[in-house]
Amino acid sequence: MSLKRDKKAVSVPDLGAVTDIQMRKSLNKLELLFLSLQGVIGSGWLFASLYTAAYTGGSAIIAWIIGGLMLLPIALTYSEIASIIPKSGGVIRYPHYTHGGLLGYIISWSYFAAGATVPAIEATAVVTYLSSLFPQLTVNGYLTTYGILLAYGLIFLFFIINYLGVSILGKVAHGVGWWKLIIPSVAVILLLSFYYNPSNFTAGGGLFPSPSNLATSYYGMAAVLYSIPATGILFAYTGFRQAIEYGSEAKNPKKDIPFAVVGAVLISIVLYTLLQVAFIGAINWSAINVKVGDWGGIQNSILSSGPFYEIFSTAGVSGLVRLIFISFAILLLIDAVVSPSGTTLVGMGSGTRVLYGLASNGYFPEIFLKLGKTRVPVVSLITVTVLGSIFLLPFPAWIALVGIVSSAAVFSYIMGGVSLEVLRKKAPDVNRQFKVPFSKVIAPLSTISALLIVYWSGFITLFEVVTIIFSGIPIFIGYYTRKFWNVKKSILIPSLAVNIFGIVIGTALFYILTSGLSTTNNLGFVIYIATLSAVSLFDFIVAYKYGNSGEAKAGGLMLFLILASLVLSYFGSFGMYPIIPFPEDLIPVIALGLAFHYLAIKNSLGEEEIREIIRRTTEGLI
Repeated sequence: MSLKRDKKAVSVPDLGAVTDIQMRKSLNKLELLFLSLQGVIGSGWLFASLYTAAYTGGSAIIAWIIGGLMLLPIALTYSEIASIIPKSGGVIRYPHYTHGGLLGYIISWSYFAAGATVPAIEATAVVTYLSSLFPQLTVNGYLTTYGILLAYGLIFLFFIINYLGVSILGKVAHGVGWWKLIIPSVAVILLLSFYYNPSNFTAGGGLFPSPSNLATSYYGMAAVLYSIPATGILFAYTGFRQAIEYGSEAKNPKKDIPFAVVGAVLISIVLYTLLQVAFIGAINWSAINVKVGDWGGIQNSILSSGPFYEIFSTAGVSGLVRLIFISFAILLLIDAVVSPSGTTLVGMGSGTRVLYGLASNGYFPEIFLKLGKTRVPVVSLITVTVLGSIFLLPFPAWIALVGIVSSAAVFSYIMGGVSLEVLRKKAPDVNRQFKVPFSKVIAPLSTISALLIVYWSGFITLFEVVTIIFSGIPIFIGYYTRKFWNVKKSILIPSLAVNIFGIVIGTALFYILTSGLSTTNNLGFVIYIATLSAVSLFDFIVAYKYGNSGEAKAGGLMLFLILASLVLSYFGSFGMYPIIPFPEDLIPVIALGLAFHYLAIKNSLGEEEIREIIRRTTEGLI
């Protein structure tokens, strides 16, 4: 493919087309389903019930239901897209195909930043749970030196299993998946049958407890919505994507990927909601030395090291039931290794394929496309392993990572509904064995859902996500624009300088003026937004003049969405200067999401280009 760009025609790179075909097509329907379930049922079931209850009290069950239902339209949109264009690393490749380089890179970088931390999060969860038996592994929920060394050992083990190939991975995921379904299901049955106190749901001031009894300053439905991205709910549900990320390695992707993705989401909604009901009903306030109704206090109690283990081991039951509970508590310690380990195993493979997708899109060097003897992207696998190990050091606690990681991942899902409608509009005659019903409703709902969840994460988390996104743009400028847009050094060097200087100065200044995001400084925020806006405008001009006008418009639209979201978040009810009250603040966010959705459809690549991409990317693959 020629690297020279025509101002009227778009031919986005797909450098992984050959290696996609070379990957082993060995994953069947159930293996794909259990790959997604491996992503869903990991450390989330071990810890999220605790933190969600701490943030919301008895209304935690509402948070799980809302979170799952909001992820469902996102899962549906990606199911149809993946059935048409099954690609390893698919989530980040589809926006690249429909909207070109700049927008595609922003989505890809955000998604990769989230996926690269999954091995660290899950390894941390394993070690934290084991600290119930070996206290020297953690201190106040954070890994000690011994804990970090054990986590490193686990990550290395998962690297070896991934390297053995996708056939081995699929079989391991299938086998471990049954265990991961059975253990939490049995936990629900035992607790609801023998140790359930429904009065816990109204402890501390009713179904929506007083803010003084919660671990957050939010109250009522605001606390419920905030908990979705902040406490691990979103982190658990987003595991559905695993089947999509292994698209090139599926035997029958057109039918099996939608089955796996939608099935995993529906199963997880039911299971996690029941787990939350069982957990709340089983809290023994005196046994954990916490005042009745002090929901915020439970996250600092003995439950913090192993919520369900401590519930079963301290339950006030006797006789045969006591023996069953103690035996199951021991089984939970085994599961505390098995469940997050299975998720780490699959997540490491998924992160590998995301990095592979970045290289396929042309954003990273082609060395990351290299397949090893087992037909696994070996360089990408090594890189993801190293990155996961690095992330253990600054964030050696489970809750310290899940909020930002989940929000970064969901931000990348904003393009699912858009890409679905683009493909429906510009390639209507493509064979679709799975079609999303009521797509004209589901697609924009998918976009709105993703934006709302990111908004609910709060300004501080959004600030961190945006910082991650903008910090990656210099890589795009230094590599992609040089290679595929033929930007000269005389333009390239000033572009890099503007981005690096503007992003560092603007972000650092705002952080300092707000005392580490702990105090409000409106002038500092204006300077911050003005700086990012100037950098974004500069990048748009470079893309428009030296790249392709269509790609520039799409990328500029995404940059506008990011900046507008920051402004709404700062002044909204989850922000640092909340002048727009809840729930009225949801109206402009929904309006922004709808405007972006339809403008992004309008500013996609042309019909001929879309058809060529589908032909080129599926030829020889299915």
